[in-house]
Amino acid sequence: MALRRAIFWIHLIVGIAGAIVIFMMAVTGLILSFEAPFSRWALQPYLADPPPDAVPLSLDQLIERVVTEKASRIVTSATLTVDSREPAVLRLDNNAAILVDRFTGEPLGDANTRTRRFFRSVMYWHRWFALDGEYRIIGRTFTATSNLGFLFLLVSGLFLWWPTGRNRAAWRRVLWFRRGLRRRARNFNWHSVIGFWSALPLLIIVASGATFSYQWAANLVYRLAGEVPPSQMSSGSSATEPGRDLSANNSPPTSLQTLQALTGKAVSERPGWRTITVRVPKETHLPVSITVDRGNGRQPSKTEDLLFDWKTGELVGRGGYPTFSRGHRIRRWLRFAHTGEIYGVIGQSVAAVVSLGTAVIVWTGLAMSWRRFVRPRRRG
Repeated sequence: MALRRAIFWIHLIVGIAGAIVIFMMAVTGLILSFEAPFSRWALQPYLADPPPDAVPLSLDQLIERVVTEKASRIVTSATLTVDSREPAVLRLDNNAAILVDRFTGEPLGDANTRTRRFFRSVMYWHRWFALDGEYRIIGRTFTATSNLGFLFLLVSGLFLWWPTGRNRAAWRRVLWFRRGLRRRARNFNWHSVIGFWSALPLLIIVASGATFSYQWAANLVYRLAGEVPPSQMSSGSSATEPGRDLSANNSPPTSLQTLQALTGKAVSERPGWRTITVRVPKETHLPVSITVDRGNGRQPSKTEDLLFDWKTGELVGRGGYPTFSRGHRIRRWLRFAHTGEIYGVIGQSVAAVVSLGTAVIVWTGLAMSWRRFVRPRRRG
């Protein structure tokens, strides 16, 4: 009982100290779970409505028209979706992105839509309270520390949640919502039930968040996978991408394969694609990297990088998720498991529900703390 009482008071103090930050991250996390569908909805005004017999322009023609429009700029990458009505996204050397009609080649404006700006601002709040400059590290420290505190709350909460009685009634009281409860009993019931059913996805979300904030947490992932963390590898043992020959002759070839032809070869290598990103190298002797994505853009296991010789069109290497080590794969999994996007609509829905549940947990926890500390003093 003494151990349980000690853990309870630590749980209570940590919960009160981090309540505001955890509540903020829960609400912003709930909003961010809808980023993908709303971002696609925001592109509706840019969808082309071509005649039935219209043929999309080739990738080379799109790039040529954008370069003509932006005479002083260089296209570094181009992203196409399987739906040709959706605009191509061409990124320039100044990191700006342009939406381009795939049938006319007409620039439709930058990709920085109002919806994208809104979700970006929410993300800044989620990560560092939207602070700027030298204050950003302060905001990031608050969110990272509160995230670790939330991890402790989850583990200690499961310990405190575990019923002391072994009968079914004791388990039923903490597993299901009960009707007819008022005030403190209702808050306790909601706090316990939502906390239990949200525990597993929240553990994944919070633990993965720690790997973004702390290098030791990221290194721990590699160590658990039996690997040396990349941050601790010797600088002299840097690895190059598969198939990328950096010692090739620097003289430009006499002729180059069209990017459209290389894209066609990538599609034949990995059918069933949904998005393709072609990265145009600065030097003509370097391979052209083409990322074929067969998922929703947030599922690393469904992406692969194909490297093609720009002169011969030969496939010279593969990269991306299939070539990663076990530790790197786990890190990539954690990155998109944090938002639930790695499991598509179902994963995003689960992330949204547990984010809402976290907000309720914080609210009920504060309500019970208020009744424990403040109201008795007022009555006294």
